[in-house]
Amino acid sequence: MKNLLFALVLTFTLSGFAQEAMQEGVITSKQSMSSDSEQMQAQLAMIGDMKTTTYFKGDKTRSETSNVMSGNTTTILNGETKEMLMFLENQKLYASASIEADAETMKNFQITKGDETKTVLGYECQEYNVSVEKDGATVVMDIYVTDKIAAMNQQVAQMGSAIKGFPLYMKIDVNQSGMNMTITNEVTEIKKETVSEDKFNMTPPEGYKKTDNLTGM
Repeated sequence: MKNLLFALVLTFTLSGFAQEAMQEGVITSKQSMSSDSEQMQAQLAMIGDMKTTTYFKGDKTRSETSNVMSGNTTTILNGETKEMLMFLENQKLYASASIEADAETMKNFQITKGDETKTVLGYECQEYNVSVEKDGATVVMDIYVTDKIAAMNQQVAQMGSAIKGFPLYMKIDVNQSGMNMTITNEVTEIKKETVSEDKFNMTPPEGYKKTDNLTGM
């Protein structure tokens, strides 16, 4: 009986710690893609799962994604200045843009708060359903966010204040020219640790060339 009580107390203690609001740390997530098109599925299978490491500190976030096909992509978001810097290591390219959502952009989004919640790594996440028409494609997103983590996310940031929190799970369905693709992104680890301010330097890397084609990166 004592062992059972100890286990229950330990469980609640760990759950309470996991739910503690975090202002600084490192998040690891895994992204997988699939399609009902055999040709596209074969290409996606070659890419495999992608890993993203996200460093965050206050209103600054840096995400590093490793991709077998296109190499390493780094995205830095500054919540105070509403700026984004993205650079592609293999092609030595960088791009910068504003992440401040304007009224015209928001017209493209249909965002509703869902009825469900999902617990990811001890964090209770609220569901949001999003649909948007972009570049001739229909995109439908099922997003679960927590307000206990201060990090920013590129997809959520462009939706302004409609969604508050960091997504620990996202399922994105894309339909373009009759082909369907599903992208699933799930956080697999969250660590509370000190992050160097150098991670959030908004100066483009030396030797990189500027591009305005963000979609091509």
